[in-house]
Amino acid sequence: MGSSIERSFVQQLQEHQNLIHKICRLYTNNEDAHKDLFQEITIQLWKAFPQFRGESKFTTWAYRVALNTAITLYRKKTRTISTIEFDNTLHKVNQEEYNYEEEEHIKMLYQAVHQLNDIEKALVFMYLEDKDYTEIAETLGISEVNARVKMNRIKGKLKKILNP
Repeated sequence: MGSSIERSFVQQLQEHQNLIHKICRLYTNNEDAHKDLFQEITIQLWKAFPQFRGESKFTTWAYRVALNTAITLYRKKTRTISTIEFDNTLHKVNQEEYNYEEEEHIKMLYQAVHQLNDIEKALVFMYLEDKDYTEIAETLGISEVNARVKMNRIKGKLKKILNP
């Protein structure tokens, strides 16, 4: 890995680390698990970065890698061993502290979303991030129509959870 690739990666990760934090928050229940998942996603992004060709936006690509990592790797609790080369790169990213003191209604929404399945969580997450159905469909590998139908079902599900 050349230093220009590394610089590019660190810059992109720094700019978009909030989306990774949000995914971590969605798929974990405490700060330690959040940090572990954040590191795991960062490792997977770093490993996959040489294959990132810029055909899609960095964020679309990063969502796909991060969500896949959260859903598959992390859920199965299989860990990859981080290499020294990677650890050196990680220290170049100024990790912003993630604010856990969120308002009560956001906590309630997250509690409700935690009850959804993995794909539903991913869909809600991207919807709340103002992603259009084209990007949601592309990221999740489903059709746009399917994404819309699923989203409508999820909205109904969340209404029932939040207003029993």
